[in-house]
Amino acid sequence: MEVKVLDFNGKDTGRKVQLSDSVFAIEPNNHAVYLDVKQYLANQRQGTHKSKERAEVTGSTRKIKKQKGTGTARAGSIKNPLFKGGGTIFGPTPRSYSFKLNKNLKRLARKSALSLKAKESNLIVVEDFTFEAPNTKNFINVLKALGLENKKSLFVLGDANKNVYLSSRNLKSSSVVTTSELNTYGVLNASKLVLLEGSVDVIEANLSK
Repeated sequence: MEVKVLDFNGKDTGRKVQLSDSVFAIEPNNHAVYLDVKQYLANQRQGTHKSKERAEVTGSTRKIKKQKGTGTARAGSIKNPLFKGGGTIFGPTPRSYSFKLNKNLKRLARKSALSLKAKESNLIVVEDFTFEAPNTKNFINVLKALGLENKKSLFVLGDANKNVYLSSRNLKSSSVVTTSELNTYGVLNASKLVLLEGSVDVIEANLSK
């Protein structure tokens, strides 16, 4: 499929870039996308939650009443989980939520996400640009020129560009990543995907393996 190339002022350069159908025009695999997004979100969890069990609660271990004859349930100590201030039964403990996925499935998920963006016409190709120095105002002007000032956008760079990255860092609705940082969740979470021209060949090379 062919997509026209825009400059950072939002004007048509008159050139077009050929996007590989094997990467940007496949039949999306929804289950692969689900698993990849699930893994990404699971990896963001710290897993530091903790509640005290019966053995960890501070309190006396004295038997608070006799075993029989009270007409109520037996109780061994004030740390009984059924009492206020007692331990928690089967409470959460620190653990890792991460799980593994094979490379082919993750590759399929990324291609599916890219294909969805292309199919919905939410993919833009912009010629490579840079700034002389980090400047948020310059990046905002680029967003306005592309009609993205009120939309959540993801810019994908072919190579690391510190000035462009730092210029976008203060903006909540826009983020900048390199091709090596591209992931399924980031693609789907953005309303518009902006590929810099230099990133297209790298993405296709990475996902065509």
